[in-house]
Amino acid sequence: MILLRPWWLLALPVLALAAWALWRRGPDAGGWQGVLSPAMLAGLAALGQVRAAPGWLRLLPLGGALALVLGLSGPALPRGDAPVFAQNDAVVIALDMSGSVVRGGLADAQAGAAQIMAGLPGRPVGLILYAGEAYSAAAPTADPRVLESLLSVLDAETMPDRSSSPSAALALAGQMLTGLQRADLVVISDGGGVDAATVAEAQRLRDAGVRVQALSVTGDPPGDAAALSRIADRVAPATAPGPVVAALSRSAVDRDPAMVALQHRDLGPWIAAFALIPLLWQFRRQA
Repeated sequence: MILLRPWWLLALPVLALAAWALWRRGPDAGGWQGVLSPAMLAGLAALGQVRAAPGWLRLLPLGGALALVLGLSGPALPRGDAPVFAQNDAVVIALDMSGSVVRGGLADAQAGAAQIMAGLPGRPVGLILYAGEAYSAAAPTADPRVLESLLSVLDAETMPDRSSSPSAALALAGQMLTGLQRADLVVISDGGGVDAATVAEAQRLRDAGVRVQALSVTGDPPGDAAALSRIADRVAPATAPGPVVAALSRSAVDRDPAMVALQHRDLGPWIAAFALIPLLWQFRRQA
């Protein structure tokens, strides 16, 4: 559950102060409590000459105000049928197809890329394959079936060489993501080939507003997975890409209050309706 309009909760201290003041003032006896001593007022009440309102009745309007404030704060639950909005902020996956990854971690790399795509509904996703050179396998597309079909056929014969040049992949990603207000690059690699040129390309991407994430796999022979932290803001294993998926899924749509409201079911009107109960009580017939 979230609150769509949490600033309304600032009224709660005011209601608490009003409740305390009413309680301190004592029972309402039609104004007589202001001119009679407590002992005389109690005596008249015992004789039935003065009828004091019970404490709960005095606080009833504040109970209605409390329901109204809680309703206006907008408690909401996520909608299972929430609409998915197409976005123009793309994600590019750069998949290392060097010899070490193909021999030892290709299956994990494919699974990690698939989870990245599954966690980004509405965001266009592109694919770069790289070894000694980088190749654009697919331009950013919102149709996951395109990339799924490409990932499923990757094997040891896909790339013409077995070396690793992540700097070429980052440079190509920069060209693919030019002009986007928000873009992300996910490098899936064993860390092989990360050098000064790669670090410089990563910094160039950051300067252009592109966030760089990485998924690490175990190559054969093992690469330098720790080197990925030199080029990426966040590194997670390809077998557990949850932190990277979570970081990528936080988009401008998620920060727009109107879009957040469309993706949640607002319970506020139903809670605010409870404020009618104290109001209706005030219109009851009295003898």
